[in-house]
Formats: sequence, structure tokens, C-alpha cells
Amino acid sequence: MKGERVAQLDLLLHSHPEGLRRSEIARRLGVHRSTISRYIDELKQYIDIYEDNNLIKVQPKEGDENISLSVYESLAFNLSAEILATSSEFQNPHLASGLRKIAMNMRSYAPKISDNIIGLAESIDQQVHLKRDKNGQYNTVLEALIDSWVSGKIVRIQHLVDGDIQETEFAPYFIGFREEEDGRNPISVTGRLRHTAAITTIDIGTITSATILDETYTIPDNLKPFHKQQDEQTYDSIDFIPLVMKLNSKSALNSFRQINHGTPRFEKNGKGETICRMEAENSIELYLRIIQCEDTVEILEPLSFRRKLKKLLQKVLDIYEDGGK
Repeated sequence: MKGERVAQLDLLLHSHPEGLRRSEIARRLGVHRSTISRYIDELKQYIDIYEDNNLIKVQPKEGDENISLSVYESLAFNLSAEILATSSEFQNPHLASGLRKIAMNMRSYAPKISDNIIGLAESIDQQVHLKRDKNGQYNTVLEALIDSWVSGKIVRIQHLVDGDIQETEFAPYFIGFREEEDGRNPISVTGRLRHTAAITTIDIGTITSATILDETYTIPDNLKPFHKQQDEQTYDSIDFIPLVMKLNSKSALNSFRQINHGTPRFEKNGKGETICRMEAENSIELYLRIIQCEDTVEILEPLSFRRKLKKLLQKVLDIYEDGGK
């Protein structure tokens, strides 16, 4: 297993394909230059490292394909990267790393543009270092949201709302820039608040922590990212259950007031019985509310939920069977 410093060196060299001098590595890692050789020797056990003209580099893997851009595409990319780097309040080390890798592919046909992009990457790294406390928390949150988004897992976030910290379980649908009336373009995340159908957009700069949960979600096909609060829309969601219930009394629905649910829709079946259709949160609280209704509510659909409820009730009954003897 790599030590912490060796792991940092691994990331540093992969982020600088053009290579780094030992003195620069020591500066960036915050260690004495005399210890760098030991870290390099340790890292050689895991990846192929070589030294070229006093620069420590990672040997590219055989079969790695280079990106080939025209000189016009290269310049357009350079200008776009400059806008991206200057329009965000927070700087991202992954942007600097990606810029260097693309710049190295431009060396042979656009050396001046390549130098400009490497210089831009260096300026981003400097800003990351100067504002490491602020940038560090922001980028940690951003990475967690990206991991949550890619893996399709719910994330628990803490974020500022009117000066107070609120905790929310959140399903990220989209990450990107959002235009605001004051001209700001913060990087924001659009998604669904768990156990609701509410879609909201949160400025990532207001999120103080993000923890990925081992619970999955799906992204609806009709998503329109970055709606403002007043334009929020609703969507079907994976953790809402489309219940079909037979009611002996409509007042039984009062038991469901404490859980998140959609608008009840009533109809009569062929026997004149009241049937209610309603989406409700998939939680233990839903089971408790159904049990609280006793025989005034019968779950008809979905059949999988009906079977699961029956199995749960049977397990409870088994506990008490013959228990009083």
C-alpha cells in the first residue's frame, strides 16, 4: 500500500505529464528535497517513472491515444479554458491537470498555444494553493457530488439556507453553470430532494459537506436542469410508491399526514367500494401509517409492496405467537 506522500507524488506526476524537477516536487509536497528520491523509488514499485533532462515523468502506457486538434480548435480550446478559469469563484485542480494533458498533445503542432495552456494551468494551481482552505472544501464537495451523480447514489448534504445549516438527502441529476439575475454563473447541482417529488437547484458553494449513501436513484428522462425555485417541477421518482388502496373510511388518510405523498385520487369500483390512488414515500414510516389504519385500509397494488407488507406483519406476529405461555 502506498504511503500518503507517495500517493500525493503519484497524483502530482500524473497531473504534470510534462514532468517536474525534484525541487519543484519537494515544494509542492511541502517536504525537503533530500526525501524526494526515496518517494520516487517507492512509487516505481507501482508505476513506470523515468527522468528526462532533470524532469521526473510518468511513462505513458502503450496504446494510450493522443487527442489530435487542429490549430483552430486548439486556440478555441485555449480561449474557452481561460473563460472557464476566470468565471468561477473556485478553482479546481482537476481542470489544471486536464489542461496540461491536452497541452502536451499540442506540443508538436501548436507549441505557443501549448505554452499558454500550461501557463493557465499553473495559474489555476497557484490559486488553488493560495486559497486551499476555501477551495479544498469546495472541491471535496464537488468530487463527492460527481461521484454520487456518476454512480447513481443518494448523497447527504449540509448546506447554507438563509444563514442556517440544513441537512438534506439529495439525488443529483445535473451539474453545471446556472445563470442568475445578478450576472453570476455559479456551478450548481440540480436534483430531487429525497422522499419528495421536488426538483431544486443548489449553488455548490453553499454546500459545506457531502456524504454518499449506499442507496440508488434514477434520473428521469424529462429533466430540465437549473429551474429556479418558483419554476420547480415534479417528476416520478424511484423512492415513491404508486399505492392503490381500498378505503373503508376516507378519514383513514389522516394517518398519512406526517409522510410525503402525492394528491389522493378517488374512484368507486364495481362493488361501490372507495379506491384511492396515491404516491407515497417508500419508508418505514409508510408501513407504520398503514398499520395504524388497522382494517380501514387495504393495500391492493403494487403487489410487490403488498407481499412485502404481509411478510413484515407475519414476522411481527411470529414474535408474539405462543409468547404468553
